Amino acid sequence: MTRVCLAVAALALVATACGETSSDAAKDDDSGGRDKGGYHGKGIGLAYDIGGQGDQSFNDAAHSGYERARKDFKIGGVDMEPGDGESSADKVQRIEQLARQGYDPVIGVGFIYAPAVQEVAKKFPKTTFGVVDDNTVQADNVADLVFHEEQGSYLAGVAAAKATKARHVGFIGGVDIPIIHKFEAGFVQGVKSVDPKIRIEKRYLTEKPEEGGFASPDKGQDAASGQLEAGADVLYHAAGLSGQGVIQEAGSQKKWAIGVDSDQYRQKALAKYRKYILGSAFKDVGGAVYDLTKSVVRGKPMSGTQRYDLRSGRVGFSDSNPAYRNNKDIVAAVEKAKEDIISGRVKVSTKP
Repeated sequence: MTRVCLAVAALALVATACGETSSDAAKDDDSGGRDKGGYHGKGIGLAYDIGGQGDQSFNDAAHSGYERARKDFKIGGVDMEPGDGESSADKVQRIEQLARQGYDPVIGVGFIYAPAVQEVAKKFPKTTFGVVDDNTVQADNVADLVFHEEQGSYLAGVAAAKATKARHVGFIGGVDIPIIHKFEAGFVQGVKSVDPKIRIEKRYLTEKPEEGGFASPDKGQDAASGQLEAGADVLYHAAGLSGQGVIQEAGSQKKWAIGVDSDQYRQKALAKYRKYILGSAFKDVGGAVYDLTKSVVRGKPMSGTQRYDLRSGRVGFSDSNPAYRNNKDIVAAVEKAKEDIISGRVKVSTKP
């Protein structure tokens, strides 16, 4: 998709705040209001997290829901990239301009948009806002779209423990923050549920998001190289775009990698290495974006905390790789773990 920054006059965004917008925004500006339910917005306003579209993971998952909703409901939309080194004020301006131009819902992909949504939602009480991965914004016109990431990560841990031949696996987190701690906690618990003696390497790429932990494949590759050199033969990442480097390094050394957020086995950019992508601990961010848009178009906007888990089917472990499906021992262990979590027999920790 060709992307532009300030060519869409209807958005009237200043250069420091806009990031990039989709080139079809101009075509879609007047395409809202076509749903039979009486929807009168211009469509979906989607603001991406660090790494942007093309990360083959978190942002691309959101993009899939954005595209599906536009197609199904015949509405317009604009999706926007974050700018390099942007400030909190830039995020506020981006969210506010989307709302001011009539996009509804306006969705911030990632917890970094919580302060912006908190501020802007007060100014536009008739617009529905969504924040992915944050439940701190409490307002009648805001939906907090959050996931039990630890549950999918537990399944990834079980799969890794069953797949490892060295009894040595690795976890690579993009940024050392609470939401990524949930991925680590679930993964470690899942591994230990199979074999408490399995060794687990752990590495966070950066302390803060702005340091590139979610957007630097080279950092992911370096971390993966170190863990493989230490003896791990299955690596699980929760690192956004940086995870591409993890998968590439594992694949190049013919070791297993486990993806995150999207079904990374199906990602075209990773096709060269997909043979070594055992599976992915997915969370259906696209489904959450779709759900919120559907509720707005149908005149009954969602609000409050919307939490997705294994039971809802919006969190899980993908089985696209035939090599995974053909390993009945791994599949059976993962399915048993899934049943145990859904039934309540296993409670997954959210803290390492």
